[in-house]
Amino acid sequence: MFYSQGISEISVEELAQMLKNNNTLQFIDVREPEEVEIAFIEGFEILSFSQFQEWAEKINIRFDSEVETIVMCHHGVRSAQMCQWLTNQGFTNVKNVAGGIDAYAIRIDPSISRY
Repeated sequence: MFYSQGISEISVEELAQMLKNNNTLQFIDVREPEEVEIAFIEGFEILSFSQFQEWAEKINIRFDSEVETIVMCHHGVRSAQMCQWLTNQGFTNVKNVAGGIDAYAIRIDPSISRY
């Protein structure tokens, strides 16, 4: 997976609004299980990079490539890589959460543990 420029990003403030108004959005968290145990946002499906081989071939079955898909990690680097990969798989509306769950914990929900 490679990170390239041109990935659409949203702020954690935009994410908070999307989570409140979620009608048909898809949320993916690419962090590892031990990270998710520390901090988690309800509504995100976990697709850990270390388990890539287990879920990669089923991505178009589990998720609709036409539906807006929001991707998050700890700070935004791994999720940007995932956004690029999803785009390469034919996903048409993918957005990276700038700053990841860490920024969300700082600016939106201080009850989420930071690590």
